[in-house]
Amino acid sequence: MPPARARKSPQSGGKRPAEDDHSVSPPPLKRKAQTAISKTAVANFFTPTSQKPKERTTWNERSPDEKTLPTLLVGKYVPEETSEKTEPLVGKKKIAAFDLDSTLIAPASGKRHSQDAADWKWWHHSVPSRVKQLHSDGYQIVIFTNQAGLTLHTDPKFKGPKNLKTRVAPFKQKCSTVLAQLDLPITIYAATAKDKFRKPRPGMWEEMKADYELAETDIDHENSIFVGDAGGRIAHLKGGTAIPKDFSCSDRNLADNIGIRFHTPEEFFLGEQPRDFARDFDIANFPFEEEDEDPKFAKTNRLDMVLFVGPPGSGKSTFFWTRLKPLGYERINQDTLKSKDKCFKAAVEALQRGNSVAVDNTNPDPDTRAQWVELAKKHKVPIRCVWFKTPLYVCEHNDAVRSLNKPFNPEDRESLPKLAFNGFASRFKEPKVKEGFQDVTEVEFKFRGTKEEHAIWARYWI
Repeated sequence: MPPARARKSPQSGGKRPAEDDHSVSPPPLKRKAQTAISKTAVANFFTPTSQKPKERTTWNERSPDEKTLPTLLVGKYVPEETSEKTEPLVGKKKIAAFDLDSTLIAPASGKRHSQDAADWKWWHHSVPSRVKQLHSDGYQIVIFTNQAGLTLHTDPKFKGPKNLKTRVAPFKQKCSTVLAQLDLPITIYAATAKDKFRKPRPGMWEEMKADYELAETDIDHENSIFVGDAGGRIAHLKGGTAIPKDFSCSDRNLADNIGIRFHTPEEFFLGEQPRDFARDFDIANFPFEEEDEDPKFAKTNRLDMVLFVGPPGSGKSTFFWTRLKPLGYERINQDTLKSKDKCFKAAVEALQRGNSVAVDNTNPDPDTRAQWVELAKKHKVPIRCVWFKTPLYVCEHNDAVRSLNKPFNPEDRESLPKLAFNGFASRFKEPKVKEGFQDVTEVEFKFRGTKEEHAIWARYWI
């Protein structure tokens, strides 16, 4: 046998001395390759399609309106022994609704978000048995979850990541596995956009009622529940450990919107006492009041100009239609006219026709307002100012109500981004008479409408 050759060491790249024949070890046994493919999966691959078990979860997509692409993903799980036919309703139906993430399940990896379809575990080991007990007690189980990270349909003009839709399939796979382990008749609703379906907005609840053919009067609201981790809980210390505040109050607000009891996962599954919570905007502070005529504003000039000042959603347009339109004012609005030059032109033409005008724009700063003051001087008419002192959080709420409810949105306005409100705040300077106004009328916010309209307005929409 020829002498053994020197071999390079993979670590050093150099040579090492030749070894004697008796020191050469036999090649190590190959370690069995680790695989995630089970014997069942292999057998299932070779099983004819007609003999494979039926997929118990069926999926569909829904749109918020006729002109919008689908944004709601709905998965319905039907156990094998359960007929899909809806049982006749006997008495009022009890609903047990749950959030998904950080309520029923959590990432097994310990990371904030699941990394793939297999990265999940039960939030607590008691979750499956507790949910199954609710089903045995006659509850209809449903899941309402916000999933802004999913994109069902990408707008062709979208300039962001092109792989957003790839997240949908793993999400479906994860949910199908969760539902299969519970093996109960459950429907999951996943809102993927900031539209009427997103919690705390009641769109998913309305879809659930339609799916189960339930009227609001068919539901036992007193005994129905919603369990979610977004409860608006404030930060506190527990055993010397700092427990952070909740990221949102959307789950608690959804429960309030639909009129059922709310629990956090800690309260429902672990029996812990409720923690203190807070809302950025509490609708309870704005109860319905019979509307009285506002005596602050009256027409004092035969011909004049009125300049509105206030953020988007502060009530300017409503004030015009209910207060100034009946007094004969013409409305000048840049949202409809599309440019400032067209607004100036329309105002001049109205004044030349002998009609007073109301400039229904935000007009946040003195420089913007000065242009209107100069226009009024040029045409020798007084200019008055109406300042809408509505807090920004109320304005954002009003904007959401308007964009999501047709009765409040005769001009079909779309919801505004938060930048629109922050932009106004960054430019705003309090209007003063010395800017050239005849007077400045301050208007505090008050809901102006019917009791039926207040019932829609007085929900949590953001």
